[in-house]
Amino acid sequence: MITGTLINVATVVVGGLLGTFLGNRLPEKMRLTVLHGLGLMTLVIGVSMAIGTKNVLIPLFSILIGGILGEALRIEDALERMGQWAEARLGRLFGGDRSTFAQGFITASLVFCVGPMTILGSIQDGLMGDFTLLAVKSLMDGFAAMALAASLGAGVMLSAVTVLGYQGGLSLAAGLFGAALGGVTSETPWVIEMTATGGVVILSIAFLLLDIKRIRAANLLPAVFIAPLLVLLLGLLGVAF
Repeated sequence: MITGTLINVATVVVGGLLGTFLGNRLPEKMRLTVLHGLGLMTLVIGVSMAIGTKNVLIPLFSILIGGILGEALRIEDALERMGQWAEARLGRLFGGDRSTFAQGFITASLVFCVGPMTILGSIQDGLMGDFTLLAVKSLMDGFAAMALAASLGAGVMLSAVTVLGYQGGLSLAAGLFGAALGGVTSETPWVIEMTATGGVVILSIAFLLLDIKRIRAANLLPAVFIAPLLVLLLGLLGVAF
C-alpha cells in the first residue's frame, strides 16, 4: 500500500548522500539530459493513463470543471503561500540564522511533497497498489535531492521523513477509503475515469519538465475528484460504461 512511498524515501536518501559527497561535480548538461528523459517518460505515462478512458467526455468535463474550481479556489497560489510560510516559520524554528542544514530540510520537504504527482501517485498506490507514478516521481526526487544536497548539504536527506509521513499517510487513507467501498480494482468504472483524468494532469508536469509550457497543474487537481463523481452521477441516470 505504501510501496511507492518507500521507494521514494530510498531515492531521496541515496540522492542526498550522493549530492552531499559529490557536490557540484555533476555537469549541468548531464542533469538537464536526465531531467528531460524523465520528462519524456512522464509524458508517456500521462498519455497511457489518459487513453484508458471509456468515455472521453468524462475527463474532458472533469478537467473543465476542475480547472474552473481550482482557479476559483486559487489552489496553486495557496500552495505557494503555504510553502513560503513554512520555509520562514520552520527556518526560525530550526535556528534564527537559518542554517544550511535546516534550509536543506525545509526546501527539500516542500519540493518533494507539494505537487500533483505526489497526490495522484499516493492515491493510485493506496487504492490499487499501482506505484508507477510514485516510481517516476522517486527518480525525479532522487536527482533533485542530489542537486539540492550539493548546495544545501545533508539536511536534504532528513526530508525523507516528511515524504514517508505525508505520502504514506495519503496512500493509507486512500487504501482505507477503497476498503470501505468494498474493494476497488483498476477495472472499477470510477477508478478508470479518475486515472484517465489524472493522466491529463500528469501531462502538464511532463510539459514543465520538457520546458514546453508551464501549466498551473495544481489548479487542475479538483478534476481528479470530480471524475468519479461524474461517473457515479451518470450511473444513477442509467448511463452504462
